[in-house]
Amino acid sequence: MAGSFNFGEWISARSVIGDTLHEIGATNEKLFVCTPDVGMNLKQFRQSYPERYIDVGIAEQNCVGVAAGLALAGNIPVIMGMLPFLSMRACEQVRTEVCYQNLPVRIIGTGGGLTSGGGSTHNAMEDIAIVKSMVNMTVISICDPNMIRDILHLSMDYPGPMYIRLAQGKKDRQLYEPGTIKFSIGGSVTARDGKDVTIIAHGEMVGEALDAAEELAKEGIDVRVIDMYTIKPFDEAAVRKAVEETGNLVVWEDHLMSGGLASSLSDFFVDNKIQPKSFKRFGIPQVYAGFGSGEELRKKYGYHQDDVMAYIRNLMGK
Repeated sequence: MAGSFNFGEWISARSVIGDTLHEIGATNEKLFVCTPDVGMNLKQFRQSYPERYIDVGIAEQNCVGVAAGLALAGNIPVIMGMLPFLSMRACEQVRTEVCYQNLPVRIIGTGGGLTSGGGSTHNAMEDIAIVKSMVNMTVISICDPNMIRDILHLSMDYPGPMYIRLAQGKKDRQLYEPGTIKFSIGGSVTARDGKDVTIIAHGEMVGEALDAAEELAKEGIDVRVIDMYTIKPFDEAAVRKAVEETGNLVVWEDHLMSGGLASSLSDFFVDNKIQPKSFKRFGIPQVYAGFGSGEELRKKYGYHQDDVMAYIRNLMGK
């Protein structure tokens, strides 16, 4: 079933995270919030539950270690920080202290893809490749700020570690009307139905894909858009259905083309002897992208909306 959309409204995903954690904290005394000096939207939680709020300063490795210890004591720690540093600087701690022991630590962060504006050091463009390689880790990519509310509530009863990826988090586009989509960990949303081509996207690229699909519809090209918000484990049934019903697949992500969702789908096709009619990936090439807005960098590196639309037009003979 296709989703219900509310284009044009923007809210802060970081604020939604702060509000949701405060809400959960009122009834769940096992919830702890840990942060490496990224607590600007956690003020409510800090004021209401100071004994369950820990700011370790700019020390991501230590933050993960503290969270692992809290989890071993029977708690549910949520780490809020910046993804490039949580996924890379604290990589060993996430792998050995959290994933090896299969602990219910939730790692939430902003800066996914080329959205931060802070240059290569602040762009998390390898993070999915890193964390999805870790045994026991579940990986979620958020496209809608309202989605994070549901995912956080679901995560409280979910076993094992979880990595939740957001883009900027300051000003995020609402795609789904609150309450209209039933999210599940391991699921996806067919955000738009179509019969000619399927775009499988996650994170900020879902909104871009929906815009592209609307434009292509004016030219007689019917594009399905799947929001593959669970990267690991991804929704295999939705992928099989897309191959059977449209044949042509495009994977569009704000991540290195190598190691992201497209790589997981490629492995899936090989392992299961599935042959789409066509399969194309759009994402970040092997470059350190440097400074610029997400829009500017997508244009520069060939995975802008215009590039995807041009490819689909050519594929459809338009």
